[in-house]
Amino acid sequence: MGRKFLSFAAFAATVSAVIVLFKILNWMPSIIEGGLLKRYGSIDEVRTKLQFTEIYVPSYFPQRFAWPPSSVLAQTSPYRAIVMEFRDREKGEVALTIVQSASESFRPDKQIVMVQTKERERYPLKGRDADLEVGVCKNEEPCSKISWKEGQYSITVTMKSVASDLTRLAESMIR
Repeated sequence: MGRKFLSFAAFAATVSAVIVLFKILNWMPSIIEGGLLKRYGSIDEVRTKLQFTEIYVPSYFPQRFAWPPSSVLAQTSPYRAIVMEFRDREKGEVALTIVQSASESFRPDKQIVMVQTKERERYPLKGRDADLEVGVCKNEEPCSKISWKEGQYSITVTMKSVASDLTRLAESMIR
């Protein structure tokens, strides 16, 4: 009887250890990947959960874009970054992206791709030196992109629109 009890106890201990091991392995990705790029429900959720104190959003917002952002992605590791995507109300497609990152090398997947750059120049953006690109996206749509440094962040705004709309929106982001 003693031997059967010891065998049963050893079996139960082994099963318990395996269950605990699987629980630990299940928690590991969330611990390791805690700050990596993931989707959030809103800009406010990013501010609250990731303690982002500075998120640059435009005060001028063209009527053709739907507010709030259709997609908000953010990360804290390996550096702070946030990506906001806005949809065109009529077409339903992403037509404006705002990327704010503590690293100039941050390159998220692009929803708006400029297939041909027609002009590239330095642009004075409210006392900052910005890089402005004007060109076309697929389907020959006008497309423009502007990038500049704001404090510790690099900001890039890409829009399926002419440069004048883009620069007006970008200027409204600077306080």
